[in-house]
Amino acid sequence: MNPEDPLQQNIRRTTGLHALRKIRAQVETERADEAFKAGMLRWLGRYGWVALPLLAVLVAYGLGVV
Repeated sequence: MNPEDPLQQNIRRTTGLHALRKIRAQVETERADEAFKAGMLRWLGRYGWVALPLLAVLVAYGLGVV
């Protein structure tokens, strides 16, 4: 088959599209993971300060202060 053969071009195009779809799936997975992490950090920034007093109370209870 010569490089100008339409079948060869279709095979190359299909292989390239398949590879691009696999790469896109990986990128989308990474983006979703990063979005989840960003959401968790945002949540921690908003509500994480509540955990600090609770942790202090637990430590004080453990030491017998409370």
